[in-house]
Amino acid sequence: MISVIIPTLNAARFLPRALAPLVAGAADGLIKEVIVVDGGSHDETRAIAEAAGCDVVACERGRGAQLAAGAARARGDWHFFLHADTVLEDAWLEAVRRFMHAPNADQRACAFTFRFDDEGLWPRWVEVCVAVRSRLLKLPYGDQGLLISRRLYDEIGGYRPLALMEDVDIVRRIGGRRLAILAPRATTSAEKYRRDGYGRRTTRNLVLLARFYLGADPAALARRYD
Repeated sequence: MISVIIPTLNAARFLPRALAPLVAGAADGLIKEVIVVDGGSHDETRAIAEAAGCDVVACERGRGAQLAAGAARARGDWHFFLHADTVLEDAWLEAVRRFMHAPNADQRACAFTFRFDDEGLWPRWVEVCVAVRSRLLKLPYGDQGLLISRRLYDEIGGYRPLALMEDVDIVRRIGGRRLAILAPRATTSAEKYRRDGYGRRTTRNLVLLARFYLGADPAALARRYD
């Protein structure tokens, strides 16, 4: 059974859409619980999560710390980490079932195919770049979700409380040979890209990723990201 773990911070406008595709999994018993780890929201995030029957956990702000706290609270044999502004395609449930029943599945992890909730050439171009990065370099980001067995999660040391790049850090420890990209789409908010500009935001993210690989402090990178 799966424990879904969702880190939040002022996510009231996104959270209902993220929770909706999980209902079918909860109804048939695949999803054991949904844990919302809140980093100090000032909107209706906590109330929405509680009304939906989620287990709400308070935590210091920081996605790495929030994900680690959610995993520590989880009771399922599998952990599914999902961002609050990401909506799974309906086909996700069957794809996950097939993955979990494959041989040695508990020694592998998987993410989903990335998509933006926006139209135009720029969103499609970014999606192609993400597909190349995910499938060839085996480097999906957190907005593609991450399903991993408790056994493998504990074996690699789980999420570290990093201020930024916590998703890159854990995927590197999982390793490309143990990571699959499933076909169903995880559609993520393009709000920051629309605000900052696709070219500018993409370039900045690549620069931050390169600096992380070169050993830069994640806290300093997080300040730049914000």
